Amino acid sequence: MQAPTYTLRCSVCNREYHGDAYVCPHCEGNFDLIYDYAAIRRSIEQNGWGPKNAGMWRYLPLLPINPAAEKPSLLVGSTPLYRVSPRAATLMGCSGIELFVKDEGRNPTASLKDRASSLLVAKAVNEGKHIITTASTGNAAAALCGLSACMNLPAVIFVPATAPPAKIAQMRAYGARVLLVESNYDAAFDLCKDAATKYGWYCRNTGYNAFTSEGKKTCSLELCEQFAELKQAGHELAGARFAAPDWVVVSVGDGNIISGIWSGLRDLHAMGLIDRMPRLLGAQAEGSNYVHLCMQNPAIDPNTMAPIDSKTVADSIGADLPRDRVRAVRALRSTNGTSVQVNDEEILRAIPVLARNTGVFAEPAAACSLAALQKACREGIVRPGESVVLVSTGNGLKDIASAQRAVDLEASSPQGAAPTGSCTRVAANMAAVEQVVSQFPKTQ
Repeated sequence: MQAPTYTLRCSVCNREYHGDAYVCPHCEGNFDLIYDYAAIRRSIEQNGWGPKNAGMWRYLPLLPINPAAEKPSLLVGSTPLYRVSPRAATLMGCSGIELFVKDEGRNPTASLKDRASSLLVAKAVNEGKHIITTASTGNAAAALCGLSACMNLPAVIFVPATAPPAKIAQMRAYGARVLLVESNYDAAFDLCKDAATKYGWYCRNTGYNAFTSEGKKTCSLELCEQFAELKQAGHELAGARFAAPDWVVVSVGDGNIISGIWSGLRDLHAMGLIDRMPRLLGAQAEGSNYVHLCMQNPAIDPNTMAPIDSKTVADSIGADLPRDRVRAVRALRSTNGTSVQVNDEEILRAIPVLARNTGVFAEPAAACSLAALQKACREGIVRPGESVVLVSTGNGLKDIASAQRAVDLEASSPQGAAPTGSCTRVAANMAAVEQVVSQFPKTQ
């Protein structure tokens, strides 16, 4: 099996390049990778897909890397797709829809960002790089630290000093050199890029390195294969069957995840493995709503719109100037999708709702997708009878402080609200337990 050949095409000026580069030398636009899908299909027909237990490397025929390249030993991908019962969907505020949850928090460092880091660490090692670096609000950095650690590739990390302590501790545990930047993500991004240029490090920056979205696209490849299995439908190629839901809901910060999801769907559609592109629903925090503003006003050019002043509890999707904004807006518009913005309270309230009804514990950025779907259902954007895959991008253990705020907020809800989790200190005797139990709501 050979790596698929590809051309880099700028998403802004449409210039094409052969060979690898970070961004367009002409306008610094982000690249799309253009493949020969007929050749890839022939290769798969002859050689098949990768093994089902290979995680994201099952889709190696569609990934821009030498198949013989050394790869991280951590298993990335093969995250579950859960079917949500109709009753649970109703309790979640999504009555009448056919709901599924893709739990990306089950990846090795507990976020979808592992998919990009696994591919880029493999590329860096294959290219003989000795140090890899990235800027991040937390998850991409933790992912890079974990994936580079298992390949003994030193990592230098730039994160805002305000990043959640759990994420910083995770990076340090992996042995990375962590630089806490006394500013926001955008400043950390620029520092990282400049340092990589000066010292010759391999830069993994999201929305700067074209291959980040190629790693993330494996989420949608996997999602469509799992959806076909659950629905017992779809098109088959070399023993793998794929089908598309009506909607895919994903939170949006710098825009790279949703552009990656779109890339994987585009691949499957171009190869005739799904009949149509699902509509994409971009979930944004009200305090970090750059992409949503672009979607609300078609006259806005996302390539030239000025930065915003972002501030949200969902740190993973906070960005003043989303680095993959052009492709994110294109992904939404080209699929006849849309965006929804929700406030921080709605995001926090979605954390226990998702956990209680599906067992999936999400950090604020991941729960943002549920909050947006709830709003989309209320407003008739997503309609009863439609199938929806909700992508939960990161585990709630990433930000325990916000999870605590979420359950405290829910516990303070007016009487008559849905039953909530509680925490009561008791003496070490049965009488104390009986007193608490007597206050439990009576079961119906």
